[in-house]
Amino acid sequence: MKNLFAFVFVILSCYSFSQSVKGTWKTIDDKTGKARSFVEIYESNGKLYGKIVKITDPNKQDVKCTKCKGDKKNKPLIGLNVIEGLEKDGDVWKDGKITDPDTGKEYSCKIELDGKDKLKVRGFIGFSLLGRTQVWQRAD
Repeated sequence: MKNLFAFVFVILSCYSFSQSVKGTWKTIDDKTGKARSFVEIYESNGKLYGKIVKITDPNKQDVKCTKCKGDKKNKPLIGLNVIEGLEKDGDVWKDGKITDPDTGKEYSCKIELDGKDKLKVRGFIGFSLLGRTQVWQRAD
């Protein structure tokens, strides 16, 4: 019986560790509720980043981030890093930035899984209470 409990514990532990925020996520438009883009979240040097890999509107395939600042200004949206520098803290990735390509504004950011197929992405100014959360859906 002890072996059975140990086996179940190991299986459940492996399952929980296999869930990752890394992968491709479908972003949802707040106004229409429809898919807007796909963002690939990846890790580099221990930090998390997210870049737009697909835009669902065929008329916006060549759109550039004209309102962005710095090195993002006038860069194509496809390939643009919109999430940068998140650091892992338990089950949450935080202390990074997210860029809204529509306005060019940057916000503090944190993300965390909500189940295995939903990602809560929170952008805020100053305190996490002063912001908004989007829920992205796993695409891969």
